[in-house]
Amino acid sequence: MARSWNQLRAFYFPSPFLDPAHAVGSPSLPMSYFAIKHIHMLTAAITALLFLLRGYWMISGSALLRQRWARIVPHVNDTVLLVSAIVMAVWSGQYPFQQHWLTAKVLLLIIYIALGTVALKRGKTRSTRITAFVLALICLGYIFRIALTRQVF
Repeated sequence: MARSWNQLRAFYFPSPFLDPAHAVGSPSLPMSYFAIKHIHMLTAAITALLFLLRGYWMISGSALLRQRWARIVPHVNDTVLLVSAIVMAVWSGQYPFQQHWLTAKVLLLIIYIALGTVALKRGKTRSTRITAFVLALICLGYIFRIALTRQVF
């Protein structure tokens, strides 16, 4: 689906304050927002890939899941993801409970984290872990859908 220039500009610069066409005084602010948004998208993709990899290791019973880097790297990546999300929210003036799509993303993120801990750590049985893993993937997919469309339904 091809997007027009105005749709792309509205997607990358949701607030007129951040739009280069409306920027006053600080020409680096829009580019900074653009960079933060791409960092956010990159770390979100890395989060999904790492979760898929760790879920595969959990299902296959691999010892790789218990390696030190597999426990640390996802947390570092998720911290960068969260910080970039907070920076974008502050810079754009879009906050949870003001924007329905952002509220849905935050609530789904909490559910995803809870299901992810059950899938990778706290699940008592293999079937519980696999079920939690699948449900966490569904939540993650829905978060991505909301991020791309900015629509809850």
